[in-house]
Amino acid sequence: MYTRRQFVHQSRFPVPVEKLFAFHERDDIFTLLLPPWQKVKVISRTGGLKTGARVEFRLLFGPFYKTWVAVHTEYEHNRLFTDVQEKGPFAGWRHRHRFIPDGPNGSFLRDEIEYSLPLGLAPLLGRFVEKDLRRMFEFRHQSTYSKLIEV
Repeated sequence: MYTRRQFVHQSRFPVPVEKLFAFHERDDIFTLLLPPWQKVKVISRTGGLKTGARVEFRLLFGPFYKTWVAVHTEYEHNRLFTDVQEKGPFAGWRHRHRFIPDGPNGSFLRDEIEYSLPLGLAPLLGRFVEKDLRRMFEFRHQSTYSKLIEV
């Protein structure tokens, strides 16, 4: 049995929800949002953000590579999209990206992640994964903010 964990990160952006969502539809979005300290390479990407879209990554863990395949399972234009791990380092992973209007010139990006660690690793890696997710999403939201403001 796996312990399901949750992680949420939310930030407000001084742009309409349509602009925030459109930013995430960019073809180069992974290049803009991947933290420089993470050893990740996008191998393939098809379908954009819509249901059925797929992204394959190669992650470096020490001297080993791990393939991560994410499939998009939900899509509502200007509102949300969800990706689920089909293959990868977690026992389970679901990431819902929510775009919430906050007036005509503001919006929130809310990342909601449910994940499970491989059997037996939760006690050892739980805090590390939580810390790494927090650091990664702080970077991603800050990068989103700075790119949106310069665009």
